[in-house]
Amino acid sequence: MKSISTLLIGFLISTVHLSAVNAADLPKHQVKDINEFNLSQYKGKVIYLDFWASWCKPCQKSFPWMNNLQKKYPADQFEVVTINLDRKSSDMDVFLKNVPAEFTVYHDPSGNVAQQFKLPGMPTSFIIDKQGKVIKKHVGFYDKLKPEIENEIQSQL
Repeated sequence: MKSISTLLIGFLISTVHLSAVNAADLPKHQVKDINEFNLSQYKGKVIYLDFWASWCKPCQKSFPWMNNLQKKYPADQFEVVTINLDRKSSDMDVFLKNVPAEFTVYHDPSGNVAQQFKLPGMPTSFIIDKQGKVIKKHVGFYDKLKPEIENEIQSQL
C-alpha cells in the first residue's frame, strides 16, 4: 500500500490538473496522463484493461470488483489498468471520490486511445496476455460475466 506522501507526489507529478489537493481527500488510485500510457510497459504481465466514464452506471459496479482483482493476483504477474474517457477531469475526480480505485487510472479526455481500441460500448474491457496481445474483449459489465473473466485471467497467469 502506498503512503499518503507517495500518492501526493504522484498527483503533483501527474499532468492531470486537479483543483486544490487536500491530503485528507486523496483517493487510493494514481491518476496518470494518457501520454504516459504504453502497453509495452506492462509486458510480462496479464492486464485487465478497462475503458470507463463517470456517467456509466455499470462502471460504478465494476470498480469494487476490479479492486478485488487487483488484490487477488500477484502484482508482478497481473495488473488492472483503466482509462477514463470523461472530457473534464473534474467529472472523473467526483466519480473516483465516490467509487475509489485501487489501481492505475489514466485520463484520455480526447478519446485517442479509445479510438485505437475501437470501443463498441461503455464500459469495454480487454484481457491482454503477457506478450501484449489482446486475447478477449468484453462489452458492458454484468455480474454473470465475472467468473468467465476471472477464468480467462487465470488461464493467462
